[in-house]
Amino acid sequence: MTGIFDPVFDDLPGELPIFPLTGVLLLPQGKLPLNIFEPRYLNMINASLGGSRMIGMVQPKGMNEGDQPDVYQTGCAGRLTSFAESEDGRYLITLSGLARFDISEEMPLRDGYRVVVPDWTPYKADLSEDTDVGIDRDRMLRALKGYFTANKVDANWDAITETATDRLVNALAMMCPFQPSEKQALLEASNLADRANVMVALLEMSLAANDDSANLRRN
Repeated sequence: MTGIFDPVFDDLPGELPIFPLTGVLLLPQGKLPLNIFEPRYLNMINASLGGSRMIGMVQPKGMNEGDQPDVYQTGCAGRLTSFAESEDGRYLITLSGLARFDISEEMPLRDGYRVVVPDWTPYKADLSEDTDVGIDRDRMLRALKGYFTANKVDANWDAITETATDRLVNALAMMCPFQPSEKQALLEASNLADRANVMVALLEMSLAANDDSANLRRN
C-alpha cells in the first residue's frame, strides 16, 4: 500500500513546513517525539494535519537566534504519526522519519511558521530498505559501551545487543548527546554504513578526549 501512510518518491510534497531546532536529529525510519507549544508551531501542526502530514526538521547554524535563524541546507522530513492535545494547550506529537531533503528555496512565512521548497532527489534511496553491509557492529558496540561507561549512562545493554543493526545505528545517532555540528554530519552521511562510521569515530574521539583529560588530572 502506498500513499499518505507509505509514500513513494512521487508522493513527496513540493512544499514543506520546517521546524528549526538545535541539537535535535530526525533520521529516516527514526521516531521523534516533540512537545509543541509556540503559537506558530501549533499553527504548523494544524496545517500539517489538514495536508501532507509532513514536517521537516532542520538545525539552525551555529549560535543563530531569533525567529528566523539561518539553517543548515539539509534536513529530514517526518510524517506526523501520533498526535495528542494536552489540557494546557500543547500538542504532543511523534514524527516518523521518511526522507532527507535539501532546501531549494524558502517561501514567505505562513501563520508565523517557515515553509521551504525541498529537493528530495539526492535522497531518493531513503525510501528504500537500507542495508547494514559494511558496518563493523562489534567495533560500534565496543565504542558505545566505553562511551556509556565514561559518561555514566545507565543503558539496557541486553536490549541494545538484541536490536537490529540498522535500527540501532539510527536510534543511537538520534539519542546520543553529540554536538549540533556532529548531529548534522550524521544526518548528511550518504548511507547507513557511512553514518555508522561517523558515529563510531565520534564515540572513539570522545573516549580519547576523556582519557586525555584523566591523564592530565593524574599528572
